[in-house]
Amino acid sequence: MIKVRLHSVGILAPGLAGWRETASLLRKETAYTASGLSPLKPTTLKPNERRRTTNTIKLALEVADEALKQWPNPQQLISVFSSSEGDLEIVDQICTALSQQGRPVSPTQFHNSVHNAPAGYWSIGADSRQASTSLGGLNGCFAAGLMEASVQTAIEGKPALMVCYDLPPPKPLADFIHVRTPIAVALLLSADNTQGNALADIALRPGAGAEENRMTDDTLEALRLAAPAGRSLPLLQAVANRTTAKLSLPYLPDLGLQLEVSPC
Repeated sequence: MIKVRLHSVGILAPGLAGWRETASLLRKETAYTASGLSPLKPTTLKPNERRRTTNTIKLALEVADEALKQWPNPQQLISVFSSSEGDLEIVDQICTALSQQGRPVSPTQFHNSVHNAPAGYWSIGADSRQASTSLGGLNGCFAAGLMEASVQTAIEGKPALMVCYDLPPPKPLADFIHVRTPIAVALLLSADNTQGNALADIALRPGAGAEENRMTDDTLEALRLAAPAGRSLPLLQAVANRTTAKLSLPYLPDLGLQLEVSPC
């Protein structure tokens, strides 16, 4: 079993405008109301660099900014970026361009099409030369990212930033890929208690048999199922309520990620 400490959270989704608002909602102090996302303007990047990015990249960097708001040395962080399928808006645009006469693929679109583009932009903005991993994991991408970041921080002894993100794909991809709403979550993790204030301790291991946890509120359960990053909500609910909990998250076929969460 791997043990890590959770220091901060960044989150963005319709009706979830940051961790403070989300934590209040998960404690049932406020009611959930879906709303559109505000314009994405991650401060990690300078304006010139930000203009060359996509909505998917901006969504990932926005939650990373929030999770690292109080962190003094982001350039020292290991980073793990995880997504269901990557930037499908760019995939659609490039495929459409390839079907046209002359195949007019934009160089900017092409360099944003690689799966590790969000991680690359974050490394540039944070001036980080630490190890960075980019994953794709369908509905298990949140658990895959959490597992990868936890293993790396436990082995390397360095804190890790984990970001899980997805945007709904354009048609015709939307008929095959079930991401219905934009959701992104960022977690700042470390392997010990020497890194300052913390929210919770998490012990995790892969394991079969347990049914994945669901939200008791119907609207939040719909949000949990609306995008793979939404599978983080049962964990975030335990963190927000400062409760001890045993959770199971979807991970691989016939294999879940089992968590034991306790408040600090």
